[in-house]
Amino acid sequence: MEFDTSRGPARVLVETPAGRARLLLVLTHGSAGGVDAPDLLAVRDAALAGGAVVARVLQPFRLAGARAPGSPDRQDEAWAEIVARLREERPDLPLVQGGRSNGARVACRTAGKVGAVAVVAMAFPLHPPGRPERSRAEELRNAGVDVLVINGDRDPFGVPDAADASCLVVLPGEGHDLKKNPVKVGEVVAEWIAGHTR
Repeated sequence: MEFDTSRGPARVLVETPAGRARLLLVLTHGSAGGVDAPDLLAVRDAALAGGAVVARVLQPFRLAGARAPGSPDRQDEAWAEIVARLREERPDLPLVQGGRSNGARVACRTAGKVGAVAVVAMAFPLHPPGRPERSRAEELRNAGVDVLVINGDRDPFGVPDAADASCLVVLPGEGHDLKKNPVKVGEVVAEWIAGHTR
């Protein structure tokens, strides 16, 4: 389905578990990616098996064909509108939101505003490649909720410090795309979000 936002339409794919829903998990992509990235699909599969309703969001800038999200404030504004619509349909479920790379940053920045109980940050881009002085660790620290970070130890965007998240999982041999063993990513996420279900 498509949701209209103040920044243009977004496409949202919602899938429900076979049994009773225990959680709403809203996921999104990186700057130049989409909602069918291997790690996002693996998380979807594992979360559905664990009783989560999973919504994968193609943000307005990507639906419009752009490869860069533009202003963080505008991106966050559209994200909050999308999540609000999703929560209207399932107000009784705890909300966990997350994404990969840029999507992880959005999830951290907006967690408090949208009422998320936790954030899943996959391939969190700690800094631009080769620019460690431009750290984005404050986005993790300021999320205001529990944050699970999953990064590869070969990620050119860096690996956050364990002190900056509730839980840090570093996968050996993985780069920024987390595509060598996406099933492992899904397992880690499913196990962690189980502690936030109702």
